Amino acid sequence: MAKKPNIEVSKISELSGSDLHELCEAAETAIKDGGGFGWLKPPPRRVLENFWRGVLMVPERSLFIGRLDGVVVGSAQLVRPTKNNEAQAMAATLTTNFVVPRARGHGLARLLTATVEEHARRDGFLVLNLDVRATQEAAIALYETAGYVRWATHPLYAFVDDNWLEGCFYYKDLRK
Repeated sequence: MAKKPNIEVSKISELSGSDLHELCEAAETAIKDGGGFGWLKPPPRRVLENFWRGVLMVPERSLFIGRLDGVVVGSAQLVRPTKNNEAQAMAATLTTNFVVPRARGHGLARLLTATVEEHARRDGFLVLNLDVRATQEAAIALYETAGYVRWATHPLYAFVDDNWLEGCFYYKDLRK
């Protein structure tokens, strides 16, 4: 009988050299797979390193990393509204939620999403928003089974390979 892989999610405030390396490798893999949270092809490694370090410097952002058998294979971010955005002070955003293809099927994406939701609730947020390319069918299925409600689509959301891709916008009422 095959050993069940160990999955874990943690909120991090600093990236060790090995974590940064693994996170950059995971991001490069996700980008190549078409889920690059904006990038169409992996940028130079230094750009990715600076991106992840920068995430940790923004007070409104919390970074969560997902590990499979101790190796970083995914991430998610909780983004809080800026202090001057009083009208949307109760709504946060889930972004850069990904798991590399080789680590899928073990529940890690669901655990990353649930962990961000838990932290958003703990921080007092009532709503969690997210958006995703319509081509990300597995992510859409995950969000919809997790109780997210699609409230809009955008027909010109992303321009990929000389084609416009639709985007889907979701929210989850965290009071339920």
